[in-house]
Amino acid sequence: MKTLIIAAILVAFAFLGAPLFSIIGSIALLAFQGEGIDISAVIVELYRLSSAPTLIAIPLFTFAGYLLAESKAPQRLVALSQAFFGWIPGGLAIVALISCAVFTAFTGASGVTIVALGGLLYPILLKEQYTEKFSLGLLTTSGSLGLLFPPSLPIILYGLVAEISIDKLFAAGILPGILLVTVLSVYSIRQSSATHVHRIPFEWKNVRSSVRNAIWELPLPFLIIGGIYLGWFTATEAATITAFYVLVVEVFIYRDLKLFSDVPRVMQESMVLVGAILMILGCAMGLTNYLIDQEVPMKLFEWIRAFIGSKAVFLILLNIFLIIVGMMMDIFSAIIVVVPLIIPIATAYEVDPVHLGIIFLANLEIGYLTPPVGLNLFISSFRFSKPITTVVKSVLPFILILLAALAIITYVPELSLWLVNAMQVQ
Repeated sequence: MKTLIIAAILVAFAFLGAPLFSIIGSIALLAFQGEGIDISAVIVELYRLSSAPTLIAIPLFTFAGYLLAESKAPQRLVALSQAFFGWIPGGLAIVALISCAVFTAFTGASGVTIVALGGLLYPILLKEQYTEKFSLGLLTTSGSLGLLFPPSLPIILYGLVAEISIDKLFAAGILPGILLVTVLSVYSIRQSSATHVHRIPFEWKNVRSSVRNAIWELPLPFLIIGGIYLGWFTATEAATITAFYVLVVEVFIYRDLKLFSDVPRVMQESMVLVGAILMILGCAMGLTNYLIDQEVPMKLFEWIRAFIGSKAVFLILLNIFLIIVGMMMDIFSAIIVVVPLIIPIATAYEVDPVHLGIIFLANLEIGYLTPPVGLNLFISSFRFSKPITTVVKSVLPFILILLAALAIITYVPELSLWLVNAMQVQ
């Protein structure tokens, strides 16, 4: 009876808006106390987490992403993409997809992308005669499109929680990420051809001008990806180099940000996000230890195996479950809370842990868009001042396309693992 009362109180606090880490931490503390285990076990887990060498990559990449978001990098990125791809049928839509994917990869947050690039691209798409429904759906979808590309923060966090090589996850996400961008680009070309959308002529002067304007930001993807896979530095070292490089470029070269006014503000805003992630992570890892001690994952697996004998059926149910999780929770909380539970079960069904990571993140990308409570639906509704029902109708075709791509990612593990094996990533 006492347990039910405490559970009801915690649920009530959750609905009243209590921070997630406080709910998870309370459950962990009560669970350990109920088993007669010293509650310092939760704090021990926090200490272990703080000593993880890869942890430093999270605040550094977050800081770099926020610097880029606050500068004029989004405008330069859009102009560069437009110069190269604007002449293709559906070129401006492809520009939006690529720009948003790259931007999300660096910021790690789909909401930031919709706010920062959505306001820039939406009027341009309407001006070039794309329909309002298509433009709204495209930008809402594009907000979470880059989460599979390095140096995506969710990839780093997944690797940290699952204790999997971040370098492997970076490599594994590239081809599935390209697949998602490609299928949406094909759909955009088809839509633009049907509505006879105006194309932007290819001109070398525009290419030269956009490259010259973005010349200091162009090396960033090659610096990170190339540096890691050529063995020049680790993911953590890449985060340090990226943060320093972006700071120098945006403050001292482009001078988009002021050192003594803008930079401290950006540091504060970015570290608030990092602090929230670390608080949830520490409390959730403590709770995870309790669940593992009580063999909850194995008991859950035994229960699932009693009803599901096929790996293919398990993957279908896993996808459905993860889309619901992505719809109900933000991606960072979902990774921290759910990953420790599903990894032992998926491993028992012989799902490769790296492949599982890509399946997990691809599902959560779609979950962000899934009605009725996908986070991106509400952000887009607020940003573009449109009713939520209008936004939902606009994203439905994009969700169907992404689900088809998700099926390929799920049932063709070579798409995720080929690059990892070919590059012999450790």
